[in-house]
Amino acid sequence: MISKLIRKIESEGMKKEGIGPFAVGDTVKVHTRIYEGDKERIQVFSGTVIARKHGGVRETFTVRRISHGVGVEKIFPLHSPHIARIEVDRATRVRRAKLYYLRGRKGKGTKLREREPQASAE
Repeated sequence: MISKLIRKIESEGMKKEGIGPFAVGDTVKVHTRIYEGDKERIQVFSGTVIARKHGGVRETFTVRRISHGVGVEKIFPLHSPHIARIEVDRATRVRRAKLYYLRGRKGKGTKLREREPQASAE
């Protein structure tokens, strides 16, 4: 009874659009809304998704990129109203749920295999 009620309340807070299907290992562009005083602008953070955690309305994902030779990671709440949209630049095939091992690698050691396009069933 209570779990049904919690699921119903959580489903109201979940986003329906602006979130494309993406997985761990994909290179994404996260468009976030930045509020400065009474102005609003969109800022893009692009990088590789190294983790997705939790589920439902509290789901988060971690994006990592190298900026000026320094690794930068940001954790985004998936259903936040500050996330305008998520674009997938490059889909890759990985065999892990968390790619924390990329933190210790540099250059070509961080390359991930490209995912083959899905064949259409006709």
